[in-house]
This record gives sequence, C-alpha cells and structure tokens, in this order.
Amino acid sequence: MADVLSEAEVEKILEEERVGRLACSADGEAYVVPMVYAYDGGSVYCHSLEGKKVRIMRANPRVCFQVDRPHATRDWESVIARGTYEELSGEEAERAMLALIARFRPATPSAAEDSAQNAAPGIVFRITLAEKTGRAGKP
Repeated sequence: MADVLSEAEVEKILEEERVGRLACSADGEAYVVPMVYAYDGGSVYCHSLEGKKVRIMRANPRVCFQVDRPHATRDWESVIARGTYEELSGEEAERAMLALIARFRPATPSAAEDSAQNAAPGIVFRITLAEKTGRAGKP
C-alpha cells in the first residue's frame, strides 16, 4: 500500500533528485524520456536538443514530470507533477542554464557564467508546475 507524501516531502524530493522523466503527448502519441533538471520551487528547468520531445511539447504544452527515489523493491518514493512547457530565451534561458550547471558542476560564479555562455546549442525550457503529488511504498 502506498502512503501519501506531505507537501514538504514532495518538495524535498524535487529539490534533491537530479533526474526525472518527462511525459508528453500529441496527435495520439505519448512519449516519455529521462531528463536532468533544476528546480526552483515552482518550475522545472531543462535543456535539450531540438527533436521529438520538443516537437511534441510545442504541439501540446501540457506535460507531466515524474521523479522517483527507489530504496528497495517495496520501499520507494515518487512525485508526479503536471505543468506547462515553455521555451526560454535571452536572460531567462541563461539563468536556467546557470541553475542547471550549478546543480551538476558546482564551481565559482565566473566559471558557471562561462559555461552557460558556451553551453551546447539547443532548447532551454521551463515546466511551470500546477499540481504536485507524491506517494511512498513501504515494506
């Protein structure tokens, strides 16, 4: 049986984990892909090359983002968040890239800024979360 996670537990998982699964769908096709992300308390930020998931999200910006924390076969925590996809540009995209870089490569601020300016080309996007729920399985 799964227990419901508190809002604080949901937030802790979203803040601490680094990889989630992005689910999107359009024209009768569902697509799920793992994504590294940064989280700011209300939105998830990601970077991607242009491709299938970006095309699908442009067609239908309503998405789902799932993060889990498996401990053992019957001991796990999972968060599901629903939200809206939005592509970022300019300063917003640069701030999101800085957040992603800082999350995965802690460094001095100037090194992070240099990395953000020299980041791989692609799409920087935000998923503004409208609903977050969590469950946990305990043995």
